[in-house]
Formats: sequence, structure tokens, C-alpha cells
Amino acid sequence: MKQVLVIVKPFLAERVLEAISDLQVDALAVHEVKGYGRQKSYLDASTEQDRSLAFLPKVEIHCWVKDSQVDYFINSVSEVARTGRMGDGKIFILPVAQVTE
Repeated sequence: MKQVLVIVKPFLAERVLEAISDLQVDALAVHEVKGYGRQKSYLDASTEQDRSLAFLPKVEIHCWVKDSQVDYFINSVSEVARTGRMGDGKIFILPVAQVTE
């Protein structure tokens, strides 16, 4: 099993969640977060006073997916989330060592 962490812009979250609903996902959690990625160099141009406001809103979606479904999951999410513009988001795949219920 893998944990797949998807970070996208808020306006893309609904589309991503709809795509995920069609996939085999064992569990899912959604969080509203703020942060920055590659656009950090752009944000560095802001003044020190503006820095606290420089974090951009994002939606973080945690999914737990069977190993055999990870590639299909990533392709499906990328297809609906990619706009080709900076800040589209990231997908991280993490191993899950153990699950306790």
C-alpha cells in the first residue's frame, strides 16, 4: 500500500476529488493548507511585510492506494489537475509500512 499526497490549487480540488471517487481508494483525507513551491522566487520579490501573506492557498488530499493501483491513480489525477501553469501542484508517493485498525 502507498500513501499518495496530492497538493493542488483550490479551484482544482473538486475535479480531483471527482476523479478519485471513480478509483479504488482505501481511505482519503482532505485539508486546506497554505504554502509555496517553485513560485518561491517570484514571492521573494515581495517585501518583508508582505511575506506573511505570500503563502498561497492549496488543498492537500491524502489517499491510501493499493500498490497495483498507484500508477493508474497518478495518471487519472494528473489528467484532471494539470493546467500547465506554475503552481499546479505536486503528487508525492510514500510507502506505508503498516496499517493498524
